[in-house]
Amino acid sequence: MRKLRIGIIDLVSKGPTRALWARVMNANLASIMPQAVAVWCKEEGHDVTFLCYTGFENLVDELPDNVDLVFIGAFTEAAQVAYALSNQFQSRGAITVLGGPHARCYPQDAQKYFDYVLGFTDKPIIHEILTECAPNRLMGVYLSAAGQPSSLPGVRERWGFIEATLKKAPLIKMVPMLGSLGCPYQCSFCIDSVVPYQPLDLGAMKEDLSFLLTKFKRPLVAFHDPNFGVQFDNCMSAIEEAVPADSIDFVAESSLSLLSEPHLIRLKRNGFKALLPGIESWYDMGEKSRTGKLRGMSKVLEVSEHVNMILRYIPYLQANFVLGLDVDEGEEPFELTKRFIDLTPGAFPGYSLLSAFGQAAPLNLQYQQAGRVIAFPFHFLNNNGAMNIEPKNYSWLGFYEHVIDLTRYSFSPRSMLKRARATRTFLPKWLNAIRALSSEGHGRIDYYSDILRRLHVDPQFRPFFERQTTEIPHFYVDRVQKDLGPLWRWLPEGALQHDPNAYLKASIEDTTESVEARLAV
Repeated sequence: MRKLRIGIIDLVSKGPTRALWARVMNANLASIMPQAVAVWCKEEGHDVTFLCYTGFENLVDELPDNVDLVFIGAFTEAAQVAYALSNQFQSRGAITVLGGPHARCYPQDAQKYFDYVLGFTDKPIIHEILTECAPNRLMGVYLSAAGQPSSLPGVRERWGFIEATLKKAPLIKMVPMLGSLGCPYQCSFCIDSVVPYQPLDLGAMKEDLSFLLTKFKRPLVAFHDPNFGVQFDNCMSAIEEAVPADSIDFVAESSLSLLSEPHLIRLKRNGFKALLPGIESWYDMGEKSRTGKLRGMSKVLEVSEHVNMILRYIPYLQANFVLGLDVDEGEEPFELTKRFIDLTPGAFPGYSLLSAFGQAAPLNLQYQQAGRVIAFPFHFLNNNGAMNIEPKNYSWLGFYEHVIDLTRYSFSPRSMLKRARATRTFLPKWLNAIRALSSEGHGRIDYYSDILRRLHVDPQFRPFFERQTTEIPHFYVDRVQKDLGPLWRWLPEGALQHDPNAYLKASIEDTTESVEARLAV
């Protein structure tokens, strides 16, 4: 195998930004898999240049030069940037590879713009690409392992790439780690709902934690597990055996069902400072929130009591909700969330608009079969830039009116003051204020208000939202052009459009081929 010059680009941002929250946090949102791929490529003897794009660099100036092979990791919101980069690198003779959530969710579309598109990715898949490294310009090759890898390079192995990225973080510096892959819950909208839960080697976790104490006086670790602590005793025992109690600060996403008081006592003793549980809905997903068949106000009261108990042990909590679920109807879901905010002032509410990311979850087939998926440019598919599913029980005008009203209530001066008073320590108070005043709070109020206004007055909006036309409104095209900047000219023709029903069509083709194969036998 010849020695390759390899570029690896982790697209944390979809374009330039000056948002204060992005300045504080974007470098801390770096993905683990691009770093793992970089390690595997170096182990194969290749030269590697690594770039984590946070939105504050001049992307064009920082791109690696004279490379033979480029790996790009991207969420769907960065797909248009990724497509433009691939076109630019291909024009220079490089082979391009797309991995990450967008490649898993929209492989059929990505194959039009990359030589290789990756589903589940492990070291043998990377070895295959490095060995072949051939152009596939008419249609990229889709490669996927049978499942998630059984192991990944640890923090020590990834340290050079972690350290370079953390230098871009001005204040908070979070080291990404994984204790497990997949999830035991089957939340219908989630990309991990069909990925079996798989704990990773606890010995490797212990080595990573011990290593970090040689690099920081008090490290901050963010677990990227879809649901941390499923095997709670095993995970916590590994942490307790590896490092002294409360010597590392931890952030994790977990479910309320795992956050009992005895568990919280143990989490506090071991330095956990922030938790991100998913509440999602007041009418569904009771298993995940530990509320069983409780619905409506009964669930609000139960969850509120539970979250307030968590906040007695953990300084920072983000409660995650999905707006626009099919079980929602009328103003009640939004009013119930307001009551939760009143009853649980210390929790920061994180709102996502219901979105169907291609073939991320089987439920998306039902949305496509019903003809409810709208082909918004990928650039806006980040759970808040656009809701690409026509609401089942709301008009678009009514839905955005409710969303704006709830967001204003959540980040009103009154709610922000109550949140500050209910938050015991300085850093969480400061983070809550920045988030509320930046793009996540007031920024979204302004954005959603503009969308609602355009639904009233822009003649392109309603026909597009109501699927009467596939012509993308100029508002969205202009935003993509602005964010891509110099890369706009490299965006391939037709790359703003995609087939919103590609998953359904691929499933029908797979079924047809399976039937034909059985008949042939």
